[in-house]
Formats: sequence, structure tokens, C-alpha cells
Amino acid sequence: MKVLVLGGGGREHALAWKLRQSPQVEAVFALPGSDGMAAGGVACLAGDPCAAADVLRAVRERAVDLVVVGPEAPLAAGIADALRAAGVAVFGPSRAAAQLESSKIFAKEFMARHKIPTARFAAASGAVEARRALA
Repeated sequence: MKVLVLGGGGREHALAWKLRQSPQVEAVFALPGSDGMAAGGVACLAGDPCAAADVLRAVRERAVDLVVVGPEAPLAAGIADALRAAGVAVFGPSRAAAQLESSKIFAKEFMARHKIPTARFAAASGAVEARRALA
């Protein structure tokens, strides 16, 4: 199996490192990856992990079987949705589900709506509202 890891941070480095240890994985790529990942034997690719065209091109050019999305930015951009629509196996939530991580106000309102314990909060769209909420 060939796996593409999206991202280049510590989380993605750990994912790629562990994936390389699997006997089922013949190759691990990262987009964009990092120098540390490259030093560990991961093929780092040029491109924007938030751009569906870049990710799909990498998948097709390297016959990738699975894409693992690490950071929240590509998830918030809908990369997992675009990959699924193109028939690519992907490990990562949809854009809608990723809002729990990418939008703090969405997450807080979701928790309040579903009575999930969370700290009190107020949303403000400007300085005047923020001062009023703090008072």
C-alpha cells in the first residue's frame, strides 16, 4: 500500500514514521512534508495540502492507496470531501465534521446545544461586544 500524509508538522511526522514501520506499507509520501520526514525516508512532495488539485495530482502520479490528513487546515478546506468524491480512500473527517476543531465558536455552540460540559463562553464580533461580554 502507498500512503500520502498531508502536512509537515510533528503530528504528521509521527504518523509517517509509524506508517513506514508497517509491513503493509510499501511507500510513504508527505505533502509538503519536512526535512525531518525526508531524513526518515519519507518522500516529500511539493504542493499545497489545502489545494484539492495538488493533492489529487500527487495521488494519481504516485498511485496512492490511502491519504491521511494531519492538520486541521486541509480538513477545514474540504480536502477529505474532495478526495472521497474522487474515489480516493482518506482518513480524516469531512469539512462539516472538522468544524468541531477548526471553528471554536461552532464547537462551543455545539457543546452548549447538546449539553456537553464546557466552560462558559460568549461570542463577540467586535470590541464593543467583547467589552460588554467581559463585563
